[in-house]
Amino acid sequence: MRDLFFLAFLGVFGLMGLRRPFLLVALYCYIDIVSPQRLSYMLLNSVPISAMAFAAMVGSWLLIDDKKDCRFSVRQMLMLVLVGYCGYTTMTADFPVEALTKWNWVWKAIIAGIFLPLVLRTRLRIEALTLFMILCASTIIINGGMKTALSGGGYGVLNLMVENNSGLYEGSIISCVAISLIPLILWFTNHGTIFPPDWRVKLFCYCLCLACMLMPIGTEARTGLVCLVILAGLMLLRSKRKFIYGPLIVLAALVSIPFLPQSFTQRMQTIENHQGDESAATRVAVWMWTLDYVKQHPGGGGFDNYLQNSFTYFATSTVGEGDAKRIERRLVTDKGRAYHSAYFEMLGEQGYFGFAVWALIHLICFIRTESIRRAYRKRDGPDDAWVAPFALALQQGHIVYMIGSLFVGIAYQPFIFMMLALQIGLDTYLSRLKKAEAQRGLNLALAARRQQAPA
Repeated sequence: MRDLFFLAFLGVFGLMGLRRPFLLVALYCYIDIVSPQRLSYMLLNSVPISAMAFAAMVGSWLLIDDKKDCRFSVRQMLMLVLVGYCGYTTMTADFPVEALTKWNWVWKAIIAGIFLPLVLRTRLRIEALTLFMILCASTIIINGGMKTALSGGGYGVLNLMVENNSGLYEGSIISCVAISLIPLILWFTNHGTIFPPDWRVKLFCYCLCLACMLMPIGTEARTGLVCLVILAGLMLLRSKRKFIYGPLIVLAALVSIPFLPQSFTQRMQTIENHQGDESAATRVAVWMWTLDYVKQHPGGGGFDNYLQNSFTYFATSTVGEGDAKRIERRLVTDKGRAYHSAYFEMLGEQGYFGFAVWALIHLICFIRTESIRRAYRKRDGPDDAWVAPFALALQQGHIVYMIGSLFVGIAYQPFIFMMLALQIGLDTYLSRLKKAEAQRGLNLALAARRQQAPA
């Protein structure tokens, strides 16, 4: 029955997209974020629905959609360079079979990031893509938030609708994504037009923000807690009442501690000493191995080249209770451990050049969103008031994601390329409006000059 429901839903959405091509963009986002094929028993997981949705999205744009306002930016060119270089490292990878498996979804995620800004020609489309990203992610977040509120969750225990923990269904990844979405969710409480921000919309948004904040607790992901602290600091930095909200945030955090699961507080304590937790200590060892690897292989080793790592390190832990407590050190040997960091993932797999291109894409996005925010922050007209808050929400969400990716290997996640596409789409949309406004002003000036000229 579940398979038939998903099949009917995707089918109806696809048919509607034949008349409204942008709906196929929304369908692609739904498939890449929610991954209904993982929720299906048989029908959907036997066909490449993500590739089919991608082909339908691009094909409908080529055949039906209006392309007169499309622009290609420098960041899209850099993404094109990045996907080309990833293709090269895949052909020369240390583990060709494993690299090809990862390449099969990475190229699509990057190409989608290049393509999406081409269809974001209006404010409605920019807002619609943002809304679909939030609602698709909320299918996982609301499920996890409710289970956390009812049962408390636990590390590796919280079930997010599927048994495997790949994609956004992995605890650290969904915690990072959930916190990064909070600024965009709050933007809809004031500036949304698809769903005008009445009390019902605001109530849903605030409850969804609560569910987002529950995700780090339910998954017991240290990455999520770091992201939440960073977001609180970013929002406090922009607040006009820092000295009121700051102490209130600290007080709320202190009051909530007794209500948190004991396993959560114990796991968060390992943030202070990475050697006290074997998982954290392993990450540091992998990062050191990666730095040594790229010194000898500056071009990178291709996707999943971490499979060849091997290292030995000392892990410390406290054993015993009361006066009998003692620090115990043990020698740990490990191999084939994943990067657990987007930065080291990109560095190890794509080398210095790939890392530089990837970092430059994100850096330009930071600079451009800040430029947009500053340019529109004093504009309060009905057509401009939404721009600066939206640019700020994108910027804050992007910063949170990038800080969270310090501890999770999410360099190629489709979600971040959708967020980059939103930033590029906003930039190109505003540039078109600015150019059109300047042209109108020039035409009016020329018309006035012709009228003043003697006959």
